[in-house]
Amino acid sequence: MDYPLLNAFWTMCLIFLWVLWLILLFRIIGDIFRSRDLNNWAKTGWLILVIVLPFLGVFIYVLARGHGMSEREVAQAERQQKQLQAYLRETAATGDAGGGHADALAKLADLKKHGDITEEEFQKAKAKILA
Repeated sequence: MDYPLLNAFWTMCLIFLWVLWLILLFRIIGDIFRSRDLNNWAKTGWLILVIVLPFLGVFIYVLARGHGMSEREVAQAERQQKQLQAYLRETAATGDAGGGHADALAKLADLKKHGDITEEEFQKAKAKILA
């Protein structure tokens, strides 16, 4: 079981490069599907090239369309951020549509402070809101 240190280092470098290439391959496949400026036939052509001739296809894709990959990724991230913000606004608005527990308790406290309701009525209403 003799495996010199240099061979181990070379093996680690090759594994690292292989994993790096796989990551690049999957990012390119994702970019092909994300791209809005390609029609379906162009996407199919790029996918066939990348799948049938993986190394050559990846290098050709990076040379031909690599400049726009980051722009498309940033645009996708911005769209996702806008969707998240819209969802959060909608959810927050829906949660406060009924006034919310805090608003109802504040109104009850004001009514009690002004003497419109008794302590007993306040406690019953408070229990009903919190239940």
